[in-house]
Amino acid sequence: MFTELVAIVAPIYVAIGLGFAWGRSGRPWDRELITELVMTVGAPCLVFSSLVGVEVDPAAMREMAFAAVVALLTFALLGAAVLRAFGLSISTFLAPLVFSNSGNMGLPVCLFAFGPEGLALGICFFSVAALAQYSAGVWIWSGRISGGDLLTPLTGSVVLAAGVVTLSLPVPGWVLRTTEMLGGLAIPLMQFSLGVSLVGLQIAKLRRSLALSLLRLGGGLAVGWTLAELLGLTGTARGVLILDCSMPVAVLNYLLAEKYQRSPNEVASLVLLSTLISLVTLPLILAWVL
Repeated sequence: MFTELVAIVAPIYVAIGLGFAWGRSGRPWDRELITELVMTVGAPCLVFSSLVGVEVDPAAMREMAFAAVVALLTFALLGAAVLRAFGLSISTFLAPLVFSNSGNMGLPVCLFAFGPEGLALGICFFSVAALAQYSAGVWIWSGRISGGDLLTPLTGSVVLAAGVVTLSLPVPGWVLRTTEMLGGLAIPLMQFSLGVSLVGLQIAKLRRSLALSLLRLGGGLAVGWTLAELLGLTGTARGVLILDCSMPVAVLNYLLAEKYQRSPNEVASLVLLSTLISLVTLPLILAWVL
């Protein structure tokens, strides 16, 4: 079991560590360019090729998408209740409690732990979370939402892949191979970018940041396990749901906090602390779900 766990988490930690070392070295890193490349080319191609190219029961993917919606709503309700109880800003701290790092960390973990099927189900969760973050998430940060926030290449790839799977449409081999190749950009760049992003983050208000980080990780684990039990999920689907719900705060929360000036230093603390804590909790959760 130990060897299996190392084989799963080592590539992720190495990639994040390389990104961190790159950022510390002072070498050039165009964050906007890399983010744009991942979100407009890599991630959409990865979503499409994984959802249509892997033989996964469509019913299982619909079930995972439904579970992701319920999980996000549960995070939102519980997070809002806790923040109100302690008099903390919902516009600042709710999104970090709701949106976990199901992309940068979640996708490679699902792939290495459960193979192509795990990746496809992980992408179902990630797609729902990404769509929610670019709609409800932007509304939480800014207080407004526009149709343009939803019209993204990622949205288009999700809709297109869902149509192909639902209607059982044939996909030309060259299309599948092209999207697989371009989708290969996404996971390593996501992990590397996460490592680079951690360089500039600092911890502010340690006790509060630590408490909220533990709430994101521990609450996520509790919600994931409860939903898996209620929905009767087993095997790969159960593991993917629990893992994705247990991920640390997504880096995108910090970028949005910075954009809309919602206490970015404190949000950065949540990203940094929850990610560091997950380096310990993730192998333990993996050992449990496997």
